[in-house]
This record gives sequence, C-alpha cells and structure tokens, in this order.
Amino acid sequence: MRLIDPELLRTFLAFADSGSLARAGEVVARSPSAVTAQMQRLEEIVGEPLLAASGRGRVLTQAGHEFLAHARRVIEVNREIWLSISGARADGRITLGTTQDFSATVLTGLLRVFARTHPRVRLELRIGRSCELSQALDKGTADVVIAMGEEQTRGVVGVIREPMRWLGSAEGLAVAQPELPLALLDPPCGFRTTALAALDAARIPYRIAASSASLSGLCTVVRAGVAITLRTARLLDPTIVDVSAAMNLPDVPDATFSVRQRADADPVATSLAELLCDTLDAANPQTPAQGQSDSKPGLARIKP
Repeated sequence: MRLIDPELLRTFLAFADSGSLARAGEVVARSPSAVTAQMQRLEEIVGEPLLAASGRGRVLTQAGHEFLAHARRVIEVNREIWLSISGARADGRITLGTTQDFSATVLTGLLRVFARTHPRVRLELRIGRSCELSQALDKGTADVVIAMGEEQTRGVVGVIREPMRWLGSAEGLAVAQPELPLALLDPPCGFRTTALAALDAARIPYRIAASSASLSGLCTVVRAGVAITLRTARLLDPTIVDVSAAMNLPDVPDATFSVRQRADADPVATSLAELLCDTLDAANPQTPAQGQSDSKPGLARIKP
C-alpha cells in the first residue's frame, strides 16, 4: 500500500481551493516550483494525472475532482487527530473574537471541532466590529480574532482576501428610484467606506436608505428589495444575489481579513488560530463576482 504525505494533500487542496499554483504556494508557504514538484510527486503516487493545462493555468482533471473529496477527508481526520492529542490535557480559557461576517457560517463547524478536541478548555466567543476586536486583542481581553484589515503587526497568522460584491434582492428593487438606495452597517465599517468611495468616483447618485448595526438587519432590507449593499459572497443565498453586472455598478477591491493572535499566545490559542485559518481556507466562496475577473479568494499564511 502506498502512503501519501499529508503535505502533498494539503498543497493539492490549496490549489483546488484557490485555482492557481501561485496562490497555492502562498497558502502553504512554498515557491511555485516547489508546488509544481509536489503535484508531480502526488500524481506519481496516485498513478493518474490530477491537473491539466488550461490556457496559462491549470485545472483539475476528472480524476482530480474525484480525488479531491478523499484528500479533504484525510486532511480533516489528520487535523482532528492532531488537535485531540494536543488538546486532551489542555485547560484554561480562550476568547475568540470575530466579525459578524463569519459568526453565523464558518464558525459553526470550527467551534464544534475545537470543543470536542479540547474538552477541558472554556471557549468564549465575542462578536463585534473589527476595530473593537483589534482593541480587545491589544488589551489582552481576546486571544484570537478575525477582523477586517491586513494588519502589519506581530501576531498575524493568516490573511484572507475575498471579492467584495454588490448584492441585492433576487426579485430586484421593490421600486425604481433615481438614486441608488444603499443599505449599510453603521460606521465605522470598511464595506461602507469602500461602497461610498466607489460610487462617488463613478459619479453614481445614491442615498443611504437603511443603516443597521447588524448583518441580519442589513440582509432583511436587501431581501425586501429596499436597497442594495456591498459585502462578500458569504451573504449570497437564493434570496440575495450579485447585482454588480446587472446594475452596471463599479468595480471594488477585495475585502481583506486577518487572523491574529495575542503576542503572548499559549499553545491552545495557537491551535485555535491555525484551525481558524484551515477552516476559512476550506470554506472560501469559490465563484467569481459577476462582471469581475475569475480571481479566486484565498488565505495566505504568514510565516512567524
């Protein structure tokens, strides 16, 4: 029986999730040539071509798609084994801070895995604005946070980029209006600042039709067709769709979030930060925004 190095599988998953050998290299902290060599080695072990040329890039072959689910399952089991061994005797309290963008989606499975593998650790969740979470981390009242912005400070373990998208009701705006109606979170908010700057630069008239302190309130207004908003694909569902192309709205930069841990983080906090990076990378929305490039979102690990 041939054994497959988990590092080969991790690189393969990084490529499958990012769609690029270069991006995969950023995720696993390896050079493009090293990534290529790893993929060639994996194909030799499997005995099937997993990647095929497509234009200037590469895509998964049929065998690659079939292999993907197996690779993901092996990495998940490997991760949980490692966490269980390292967390079985760990105790204390860990505070995780996150923005609303991730609290209701990707964190559900993460918290379950961490609670199961660290049964003696008291885990506390803090949901808030990015500025509040960064302050909590600096003050030592939070151990790990995911917040908007690429902080060039010590403690950053991963940076994730996702395309911002103009989102609206699947049924369209309820009423045609001369000014573009916007639904935005209360300031300070990076999405709000970006949306207003982009519309001002494009000279598109707008009005703030709704302002909310929560994403749930924002989604309610958008679903009703009262206004559109600017967020990421994490808000997409059958009732909320990308309206960028349909409404001829301006391009906007990617949203950037950073995973940070406190400067004096203990091994348990580091385990949580690494699990968060793994979970965010695996749960990335993969479809490109309408009217934008096919660049895929991804998470880049930061070397210590």
